Amino acid sequence: MQEAFKYLQPGVVAQLSNMELRARLVVEGFITGLHKSPYHGFSVEFTEHRQYMPGDEIKHVDWKAYGKTDRYYIKQFEEETNLKSYLILDGSRSMDYASDGQLRKIEYASYVAAALSYLMVEQRDAVGLTIYDEQVRVSLPPRATKSYLKQILKELETLKPGNTTGTAQSLHAVAERIKRRGLVIVLSDLFDDPRQVMTALKHFRHKGNEVIVMQVLDPMERSFAFGTDAVFRDMETGEELMTQPWHIQKAYRDSFSTFLETYKRECRENAIDYVLLDTATPFDKALFEYLNKRKRIH
Repeated sequence: MQEAFKYLQPGVVAQLSNMELRARLVVEGFITGLHKSPYHGFSVEFTEHRQYMPGDEIKHVDWKAYGKTDRYYIKQFEEETNLKSYLILDGSRSMDYASDGQLRKIEYASYVAAALSYLMVEQRDAVGLTIYDEQVRVSLPPRATKSYLKQILKELETLKPGNTTGTAQSLHAVAERIKRRGLVIVLSDLFDDPRQVMTALKHFRHKGNEVIVMQVLDPMERSFAFGTDAVFRDMETGEELMTQPWHIQKAYRDSFSTFLETYKRECRENAIDYVLLDTATPFDKALFEYLNKRKRIH
C-alpha cells in the first residue's frame, strides 16, 4: 500500500518516464487511499460498459464481453457520459517558477491535469483541455474516449511555458466557446488582476457551469523566506529588483495575503470552489476536490 501512496508525492511523480504513467499511478495511489479519512464514502467506477437493457440496440452489444462473462453488455459512447469537464491550464511564463527542491508550477499543474483527465475518462466523464498564456494556445473539446485521453496527455507532456499572462481574457474566450454546461476546472497561479479574473470566472457561472479554481503556487511565493541579498526578476517583464529580502518581507507577506484572501472571498461569494495548492502538496487533494464537487453535482 505504501508503494501506491508514494505516487501522490510530486517529487516521486516527476521521476516517472511519461505523462500517461504519471497519471495512472497518481490515480491508483489516490484510489488506494479512498477508504481513509477524509475520503471515506467515495467510490470510483472503472468501466467502459453497462449491462444490456430492453430497448438497447443489438448492434451495440460487446460480443467479446459476452463470450467472457456470458452476459450482455453495451459499449459506452461519448453521449452516455456522466459529466462534461473542461480543464483550463495556465501556460504563461510566470508558471515556470520553482524554488529549490520544488517542481515548477507548470509541471505540477500539468501533472494534476493529467491525473484528473485520467480519472474522468475512467469514470466515463468527458474531458477537454485548454492551455493559454496571453491567449488560448490549445483547445480540445470534451470527449470521453481513451484514445482522446492520449491526445490530452501528449499536450500536457510537451507543454512549455509561453508568453505573458492573459488569464482574464483567455477565460472569457473559453466561456464563450462552451455550448453545453459542465464542470470547469482552472489551474493557474492567478497572477492577474483579481477583479478581472473574477469577472471572467463569473462568466462561466452565468452560463450555468460549476467551477473549481485551483490556485497553484510555489511555497516560497507565499513565505518569501529568502535569507540573503537577492535579485528578484519578473519572469514575464524581465524587470529586476535587488534588495535584502528581510527589508520587504513583511510588506510582501501582507500584500500577498490580501491577494489570496481576495480570491478566496470572491470565489466563496460567487459559489465557486477555491483550492490552494502549493507545489509540495500531494496530488490527492486536487483529486478529492474534483470527486467532492462531482458528488454534489450528481
